[in-house]
Amino acid sequence: METVRNPRADQLDPAQVASLGRMEIVARWVVEGFLQGLHRSPRKGFSVEFAEYRQYQPGDDLRYMDWKVVARADKWMIKQFEEETNLRAAIVLDVSKSMDWKGKTTGITKLQYAEQIVASISLLLLKQKDAVGLVRYDDQVRSVIPPKARTIHWRRLMKALEEPGGGGDSQMGTAMMHAGRMVSRPGIVILVSDLLVDPEATMAGLRAVRAGGHDVTVLHILDRSERELDLVPEGVFADTETNLKVPATASEVREAYRRTVDRAIQEWRDRLSALGVSYEVVFTDEPFGVPLRKAFAARQRLP
Repeated sequence: METVRNPRADQLDPAQVASLGRMEIVARWVVEGFLQGLHRSPRKGFSVEFAEYRQYQPGDDLRYMDWKVVARADKWMIKQFEEETNLRAAIVLDVSKSMDWKGKTTGITKLQYAEQIVASISLLLLKQKDAVGLVRYDDQVRSVIPPKARTIHWRRLMKALEEPGGGGDSQMGTAMMHAGRMVSRPGIVILVSDLLVDPEATMAGLRAVRAGGHDVTVLHILDRSERELDLVPEGVFADTETNLKVPATASEVREAYRRTVDRAIQEWRDRLSALGVSYEVVFTDEPFGVPLRKAFAARQRLP
């Protein structure tokens, strides 16, 4: 008899998952689904690779005692694993006005999708006992939460996501500087943005973070309609950050628009690749597992 499996939360339509309600509920559900997909070890973490021994200390979990060493050498030694290293990470979230937008077929805005990703990534990092912090920015830095590895820290991150934002511009360079100062080696910085920004200022900020020795991943959040221009047949197209308005029909500008978007994506990919920065386009109708795997690919590249 064929077995029918329930789809994992990280593989479902983001709008469907977001309809659960509170961000905390959504993030926990997504993370549990993601961990199931990794075939997690019963011990813990993603990469349970032996790192080193250390002397047993009162209070240590005896499950990690190497009993072979005890029997052979009469030494009480505890095994340590790679995930016990104290990685520090900072997530940089763009909360500018352009992020508060959704196409006609998407159930959630770019910002709502990005916030769920931030909540899920930070929860995953904390489950691995890594320290994670958050920087939110628009035309100014709105929130700076220094990295901590305590599980209770996640509540503080969730509270920060509820703070106001939505300024008209994106000052990403300053936000990246904050993130670079928050993490120590080996560290990672994950930028979540629609990249409607000043490219030169952004590259300067990313260059400074890379110069600090940090691994950087950029998740470029796009609504599918921004790529395909499947909007109203005609209208006035406006830049929400600069207020520039241009009347046109979609059929007149669609092909030129698509080429411009593709060229912009390729330019970001080329420039960031040359800088040693991972770059991935993530559409808001993609399941959450896609950006989660991309974000954690950066972690696994660290020494």
